[in-house]
Amino acid sequence: MLHAVALFAGLLPVVVFAHGTEEHCEAVMASVADAGFSDDVTVTCEGGAAIISSDTYPDHDLMTGIVGTNEQVPVPAPGYAAPIPLAPVLGDTPQTRDSALGVAVNGVPIFDYTAGGEMTEADLAHYQAQHDTLQTQQLDICGGHAGRGDDYHYHVKPVCMIAEMENAGPAAIIGWAFDGFPIYGDENPDGSAITENALDVCNGQMDATFGYRYHTSDDAPYIIQCIMGEVADIRQLPRISPLSNAATGDGIAPGRPPRGGVEGLVFTEDENGTRSMNYAYQGEDYYIRYTPSGTSNCYNFETRTITNGGEVVTGEYCR
Repeated sequence: MLHAVALFAGLLPVVVFAHGTEEHCEAVMASVADAGFSDDVTVTCEGGAAIISSDTYPDHDLMTGIVGTNEQVPVPAPGYAAPIPLAPVLGDTPQTRDSALGVAVNGVPIFDYTAGGEMTEADLAHYQAQHDTLQTQQLDICGGHAGRGDDYHYHVKPVCMIAEMENAGPAAIIGWAFDGFPIYGDENPDGSAITENALDVCNGQMDATFGYRYHTSDDAPYIIQCIMGEVADIRQLPRISPLSNAATGDGIAPGRPPRGGVEGLVFTEDENGTRSMNYAYQGEDYYIRYTPSGTSNCYNFETRTITNGGEVVTGEYCR
């Protein structure tokens, strides 16, 4: 169940981050470098923000363990740029949206726990079991899945990423919210347990270094479900562009989780760059596979999905 709300709209003082922008820039850079992800993630500080850039495609296991698949596959998204404000200001009103609220230190976006943008500000204090991606078995063993844009992202604690981190431990920052505040794991940075009711509706609490910080948790909401810091316009925060047909410009229609879920879902990649997601449903085999087409950021797809009634569909799609 949701953590009790300790801090909520109207009860939280406005707090300005006490350190300078240079120190905040260094903290964001260090969080990526110390975790060991600098080869795949870059951080540049400009225009009052630390820009975390990646292709959003992690090198850990993907899609294994999913039962309630939405029949989407993870496809790299080169050029993804997530801005982290260098002078975060803690506001008094939680905000959320139907897309990422932050980014992990390996460059993978972080969403709230719901599946398809069901969360609104009015819903924040009420647990939505029917939309819980973990409980409805829509997530892989690493805490993520591919969304409607065939973009991989996390909805709960990114356990496989954390296992890869060179500095894994309670003091390690595992990500940054788009309001500029850091995200930690299940414990306080000093290793002590988080006391009952300490976390607010966004899964955050006050912090002596940054002014405020977020946490993951075993119980819902599992990870940040809203941001408490001020942002100019939450609707303008980055989103990953969906795939589009190279010939027509049409996008790929989002899949629909089949009733009862699928069996044996496996996602693989071979030495030629072909990625394939295979699974079974009611005795029939289905798949989504794609191979680099030769055009930058474009792929040749062949799919046989439950959503499309088992019809084999082909086409070149580009990011």
